[in-house]
Amino acid sequence: MSVERTLLIIKPDAVKAGNAGNILAMLEGAGGFRVKALRMEQLTRESAEKFYAVHRERPFFGDLVEFMTSGPCIPMVLEKEDAIQRLRGFIGATNPAEASDGSIRALYGSNIQNNAVHASDSSESATVEIPHFFPEIAVGVA
Repeated sequence: MSVERTLLIIKPDAVKAGNAGNILAMLEGAGGFRVKALRMEQLTRESAEKFYAVHRERPFFGDLVEFMTSGPCIPMVLEKEDAIQRLRGFIGATNPAEASDGSIRALYGSNIQNNAVHASDSSESATVEIPHFFPEIAVGVA
């Protein structure tokens, strides 16, 4: 296995609920991820539409953009061996009701949209998603 970089976003619902610190502590502690870059920002409609363009034709696209622009979020670049797949397992299923006990989404998500975090689902996604927020960060294997 090689060290990879991936993107995670703490979504507006988790920031508003005051869970960002707990999520970050889980990622660094039990998850063993290293934070390579992090910042808090309010997404503009243009930025959210560009980031989620892959979902543009889906019926939930408008609601997703509205939600992601509803408050500040915290994008970050995480690093670890096999980071993409390990992070996907660590955060839990997209639907918090189906997420494994103790996962971030089981603990802090409330529904499929308000599920506390977004994470890159593949190396191809990470290659596009990381530069959206952190163009200065080298993508891929560290």
